[in-house]
Amino acid sequence: MSKQRIVAPITLFVYNRLSHTRQTVEALQKNELADCSDLSIFADGAKNQESISAVNDVREYIKTIGGFKSVNIIERDENFGLANSIIHGVTKLCNEYGRVIVVEDDLVTSPFFLRYMNEALDIYANESAVASIHGYWYTVDSEMPETFFLRGASCWGWATWSHAWNIFQEDGQQLLDELKNKKLTRSFDLDGAMAYTQMLEDQIKGKNNSWAIRWHASTFLANKLQLSPGRSLVHNIGFDGSGTHSGESDAFAVSLATKPITVKYVVPNQNKAAHDALVKYHIKTKRSIFDRIKNRLHRLIIKTK
Repeated sequence: MSKQRIVAPITLFVYNRLSHTRQTVEALQKNELADCSDLSIFADGAKNQESISAVNDVREYIKTIGGFKSVNIIERDENFGLANSIIHGVTKLCNEYGRVIVVEDDLVTSPFFLRYMNEALDIYANESAVASIHGYWYTVDSEMPETFFLRGASCWGWATWSHAWNIFQEDGQQLLDELKNKKLTRSFDLDGAMAYTQMLEDQIKGKNNSWAIRWHASTFLANKLQLSPGRSLVHNIGFDGSGTHSGESDAFAVSLATKPITVKYVVPNQNKAAHDALVKYHIKTKRSIFDRIKNRLHRLIIKTK
């Protein structure tokens, strides 16, 4: 008798963006495992009077969602904020199911996203070195293998198990102190290509409320790995100024995978070629963003002359 597959529950976090939420849900509904997946939707409460109407629009829509094994809606009476909503929601699902697939309301997924997530969750369930499965991959210049490992954790369409989520440390100061004491800040910053340490410092100062930088730091310090796909199964549509941490950059745009990712067991070690490609990508992206800002300022100067 073949072993019955465990289909991981999906948790979706929504707030006040109806159009984004609808695109995210419709993409998930097209996944081949949608109809046997339990979907829990955490709907955050309005932050202020001006947000109530948009929050209510989203809540009316999510009550109409079908196409999943079950749909469970948790409406917050107060505004938790994205970080607290995700921390509490992921903890709840991990405690109930032992594993969870996490999606935010601005992530459009490939039809093969749930298949990849569930296969990888099964294959690496007992690998203590692996903390998460990630569905997004950047448009790097190098050709990547079907799957590979990187140190730490990411946040755009991901999955984990309860034993790995227990690593999560909410105290940013404790994480920062450990990174500095172990002289790991440059490595944590992707050899200087990313300002992750600065992001963590800003979280401590209250300049951002990122759960993701703390999740990344928690797993990085524990020397844990994330599995990533060589072709992206997630596209972030939130870079339009509507999200908590959105912006104008199209640097993270990708083409979604048009065929399944082949998930086979790979010995859990960081893939150096993928790491180096990511460093190169982020350096190139920062230059591209700088050039766009410089050109925009130049145009503004010409207009004022």
